[in-house]
Amino acid sequence: MKKKSGYNVAVVGVGAVGVEMLRVLKQHKFPLKELRVFARSARDICVDGKTYRVDKINADGFNGMDFALFAGTEGDKGAAVTYAPEAVKRGAVVIDNGADFRLRKDVPLVVPEVNGEDARKHKGIIANPNCSTIQMVAAIAPIHRKVKIKRIIAVTYQAASGAGRGAIKQLWDETGFIHAKKSLEEAWQSPLQCKYKAQEAAFPHQIAFNLLAQIGGFRDDGYTSEEWKMVAETHKIFHDKKIRISATCVRVPVLNAHSEALYLETQKPVSAAAVRAILGKAKGVVVIDEPAAGRYPMPVSACGKDEVFVGRIRNDPFVKNGLWLWVVSDNLRKGAASNAVQIAEYLINEHMTYRAKR
Repeated sequence: MKKKSGYNVAVVGVGAVGVEMLRVLKQHKFPLKELRVFARSARDICVDGKTYRVDKINADGFNGMDFALFAGTEGDKGAAVTYAPEAVKRGAVVIDNGADFRLRKDVPLVVPEVNGEDARKHKGIIANPNCSTIQMVAAIAPIHRKVKIKRIIAVTYQAASGAGRGAIKQLWDETGFIHAKKSLEEAWQSPLQCKYKAQEAAFPHQIAFNLLAQIGGFRDDGYTSEEWKMVAETHKIFHDKKIRISATCVRVPVLNAHSEALYLETQKPVSAAAVRAILGKAKGVVVIDEPAAGRYPMPVSACGKDEVFVGRIRNDPFVKNGLWLWVVSDNLRKGAASNAVQIAEYLINEHMTYRAKR
């Protein structure tokens, strides 16, 4: 695959992330020659007024494809586990948004602005990190390069969209149900009895006007799988297992865009002003840090954008080399679809291909 005027791309999955992949390919003006869209069943879908034909997924559908973007159904029977090897066999570079390949030693885990060079080492498959990991490392990597980070404490405030369309619907429907059935005083003084049956709910508890201190399953050590992803994936991306990382991940009643409060302890001292200057020059990062004027990153202003927004930058007055950041990003875009497309764009621009290394 030499650099050429157009590339054949397959998008697998048409859930929230798959639809966003189609949107990003169009908005980025990706040099498409042919686009194929696959899912479990054939149908037409409409995205921003454009109709896309969705074909039932099959191995031969990847014939002639340069890239295969998997939106993220996971597990032993997930699309990437089942079809990624078939796509690679047929010459495609697979970029997978799911968790199945992220920690495999032979699969690069890539955020282009942070460790794009790792994409060159691929053997056919490249993994997208978890959404919460992507925005964190994008924000802190420029700092790490300058003063080295030795400790991270992360608290995330993750939107419903991170759990898919069903989760978005649950938040929306519960909110509407409360508004329709209760006055403000009634809703304030008594909890909503969720109308969903357990098997239909995306979340185990009410999400509207509530917080859930659980994303993923609980491990034996009390941490959730989401929290441990942030540890293991950051170590892999930074190629540094000495960084001490601890996280608490919380689901919040926000439709889209994740927020994170990040506490960093650096090896060398660095002022908040210096951090603003460092991040102000960082690719893919936007600093919004004028708290006195009420300007700081918010989910409502991050939606639909590819950048990672950083604000509330301040030193810890009680801990030497301690630093706080507030980080917000659209989890469906930079946290998933945009990052995957940017990996493909990086490979095109770097002239790095699977066939060239075989």
